[in-house]
Amino acid sequence: MQSIELTFGESLDSAIRADWARLAEAGIPSLAGHTSPSNSPHITLAAGADMNLPDSLEDPWQRLPLDISFSGVHIFPARTGMYVLARSVVVTRQLLELHRVLHEGISGALPLTRPDAWTPHVTLARRVPAHQLGSAMDLLDLRLAGRCTEARLWDSNTRTLTPLWNPA
Repeated sequence: MQSIELTFGESLDSAIRADWARLAEAGIPSLAGHTSPSNSPHITLAAGADMNLPDSLEDPWQRLPLDISFSGVHIFPARTGMYVLARSVVVTRQLLELHRVLHEGISGALPLTRPDAWTPHVTLARRVPAHQLGSAMDLLDLRLAGRCTEARLWDSNTRTLTPLWNPA
């Protein structure tokens, strides 16, 4: 499985990691428990087992950095009685345009990551029991904003991260 992801500037990255830590301290299974160096807050733009990437994905990244803000949360069903808790990304014309241009250059992306089906979000916790959702919500300041500053490709088969755009 591969995924193309947007990552955040230092202050927004730190704020989301603070969410992870608060959830973990409250006994809620957050992404703070996933200590792999590849684990960082991100927005997945595309994912798929057999994505075909062109030699150059430069054009979408010319839109970075991209201001981003959050409003509320998404709760996705995981398995019976368990949920994924995620920050909701405010959809802007600029974010949708970046996403659309990216998908014009790739094939093999999962249907839920394609334009018109995609729900942009940042995952905070997985496998959250239903009885902990209210407590989890109380721990989050849902008004948060920052910038997407980089893009990367995560390949779970090789366990590698490849920068696609890094302005530094």
